[in-house]
Amino acid sequence: MTVATSKIDETLLISIDRPPVNALDLDAIAELKQAFATAAREMPQGGVVLTGGGDVFSAGVDTRAFASYSGEQRQAMVQAITHMMAQLLAIPVPVVAAVNGHALGGGFVLMLGCDYRMGVDREAARLGMTEAQAGIPFPIGPLEVIRHELSPELLRRMALTSAVLGMRELQGSRAIDELCAVEDLRSKALAKAKRLAAQPAFRTVKRQIRGGLAQRVAALASSGQDALLEEFGQSPLT
Repeated sequence: MTVATSKIDETLLISIDRPPVNALDLDAIAELKQAFATAAREMPQGGVVLTGGGDVFSAGVDTRAFASYSGEQRQAMVQAITHMMAQLLAIPVPVVAAVNGHALGGGFVLMLGCDYRMGVDREAARLGMTEAQAGIPFPIGPLEVIRHELSPELLRRMALTSAVLGMRELQGSRAIDELCAVEDLRSKALAKAKRLAAQPAFRTVKRQIRGGLAQRVAALASSGQDALLEEFGQSPLT
């Protein structure tokens, strides 16, 4: 298993645990999708915290695995990523990202799918969307998320340059909500999820604010369509 789940009091902790950098292959994406679907169904009273094992949140798509896949497997992975994001956005209770280190590519998009984002206050931690540099364009679901969650200026800069930025800069850009010491990150994220969940109207307000995005990504997942599917299936990684 590359995704670990545990209940801490009333909060569900989901941890991506695929050393060394928690990169996402087909199996990891399927496990995350299942964990998110379970959370959406069970609606833990204390909310959800998403984090990474070790000192990395997630380096995104496992480019070595992707390069080794057949065309059909690559297409399946692209579609699975959109399904995974649809399940994350469908969780009605609070989802807090405890970003304990690097969050790149798909890892960065997973962070953006969360309702509140707490990052480790560590200079070495880097976040970014390096799809252009990696040779893997955005699947349609993640594309919808980044367009919704990032300002046009930040999206242009990060996506077109493959820039990797520090936690403090992204906090200044409002992509990260809060920074804290590494030793406090998990406990503070769990406490934040519980505080958010304790708000009587949280689920309704989340549906009002993020429901449109959730519906759009769910529709994209259900359609099975992506204008770049053929390119994903046939183009070798560079």
